[in-house]
Amino acid sequence: MTSESTLTSGSVAGDSIPHTVATLRATFDSGRTKPLSWRLAQLDALRRMLTERAAEFEDALLEDLAKNPTESQIAEVGFVVGEIDHMRRNLRRWLRPRRVAVPGALMPAKARVVLEPVGVVLVIAPWNYPVQLLLAPLVGALAAGDAVVLKPSELAPATSAAMARLIPQYLDRSAVAVVEGAVAETTELLAQRWDHIFFTGNGRVGRIVAAAAAEHLTPVTLELGGKSPVYVDDSVDLAAAARRIAWGKFMNAGQTCVAPDYILATKAVSQRLAAELANAVRSLYGDDPADSPDYGRIVDDRHFERLTGLLGSGTAAVGGGSDAASRYLAPTVLVDVPRDSAVMDEEVFGPVLPIVAVDGLDDAIAFIRSGDKPLALYVFTERRDVRRRILTETSSGAVGFGVPAAHLAVGGLPFGGVGESGSGAYHGRRSLETFSHEKAVLSKALTPDTLQLIYPPYSEGKDRFARGLLRKLG
Repeated sequence: MTSESTLTSGSVAGDSIPHTVATLRATFDSGRTKPLSWRLAQLDALRRMLTERAAEFEDALLEDLAKNPTESQIAEVGFVVGEIDHMRRNLRRWLRPRRVAVPGALMPAKARVVLEPVGVVLVIAPWNYPVQLLLAPLVGALAAGDAVVLKPSELAPATSAAMARLIPQYLDRSAVAVVEGAVAETTELLAQRWDHIFFTGNGRVGRIVAAAAAEHLTPVTLELGGKSPVYVDDSVDLAAAARRIAWGKFMNAGQTCVAPDYILATKAVSQRLAAELANAVRSLYGDDPADSPDYGRIVDDRHFERLTGLLGSGTAAVGGGSDAASRYLAPTVLVDVPRDSAVMDEEVFGPVLPIVAVDGLDDAIAFIRSGDKPLALYVFTERRDVRRRILTETSSGAVGFGVPAAHLAVGGLPFGGVGESGSGAYHGRRSLETFSHEKAVLSKALTPDTLQLIYPPYSEGKDRFARGLLRKLG
């Protein structure tokens, strides 16, 4: 995923960051965040903020990314509300100690795993989904009973400002803080000692975060990205496949970490699919997407220039138009794309969809395996053996058969990458576990047989403590 990335007044100034972290740690050490009642109250307050101030978030997202209100509700505000509701329904059950078996040699005894909050955590969010990707991790941290510092992206300034203004009005100011800023503030944050760091962004910045965390041996969740491929064969309804691919690719103007990055198909399928993708784009955004209220814009000039520079990697079968003044780049499908072209060198992270011709399934699998492990892999086929081979012969954060991106909406599925596409996962129960420590607890009964092993005076009855135990245990 491409990204750059006082308590009572919302945003925290850079020079007060150490004081803020110390204050949150004092709050956590006091035990304030640990009761279930506090956790549920914070989740309820976060939900109220999202529902009561939804219009303010919609306005901010429109200003930052030209997101229409419907998309903002579904993919940003409503997504987090769904996460809260799912967490709240299950939290009490998920927090119950989990019993585990004890070896016979240690019986009688009981063993269990207890989830305890890790402490003070840092969440660093990107600009492309600046509400969802800041607040969805917060749901897990609050549910776990942690204190949290939130760092929204400076590339979505309106949304960042809304977070800094609204979060202190709803959440516990002694346990949740927002730090606005850019590189200097993020660098200062990374210099602090944390109990967990949750970062969403690109691999380059992810390495910086991981290196900083290593100074304190801080565990890190890295939600990154990469080139998520799509394989399409001739066994599917290509018109239906094109509609779903176009939806997954061009929402948020392609600025989605799990968006289809490129398509692999035979030459014959590629030609038919390109025509169907043109129809799909027209059905989604009309004859001129520039006039569609449902189509967004590129986040800034630098990303716009990067993306328009990729258009020469192939022939535009769909789209290709752009306007620098408004940072508009049309939904674009490229054909005749060489495998070593610029558009195949990096994650596209924009509305440019290259189609790369392959000889068949073997060639497609080999091509996927030749690159970094992707965050997601999408497959459009009706052939069971094709599904089985791709599932077992490739590695990716997730696999979607017949639909892209939708696995994010399934609360029971962990969301995360593998290798270059990230480490760790969240959503649903996995969010709670990510921000918790699994503490092992063993309770051993003091029976005569075990007491004589760990306390020799017991069997001899030579002191008052041993005599007392002898009387109690018979």
